Amino acid sequence: MNTLGPLVRVKSVEPLQKFVVRVTFVNDVTKEVDLEKFLDGEIFEAIRKDEKVFRSIKVIDGTIGWDNGADIDPDVLYYDLKPASIEEAKA
Repeated sequence: MNTLGPLVRVKSVEPLQKFVVRVTFVNDVTKEVDLEKFLDGEIFEAIRKDEKVFRSIKVIDGTIGWDNGADIDPDVLYYDLKPASIEEAKA
């Protein structure tokens, strides 16, 4: 069971500047999120290095993602959770 609250899904995403995006969730909550801390690992390499690739971000199956298969869990964005790479580093 999710102890944070209801699961959320993304309705829209708009790139703003650098790695900041405006995310609107299906419950109409809107947040500006700096994704830089989430763009860790090999799958995000092209996204980090090429602004055009980063700006190709879109909604895929209720979350934000890119054509290369990279995505970010909408619950992490909504509830301001730490990226998985930071959590794994602690373990």
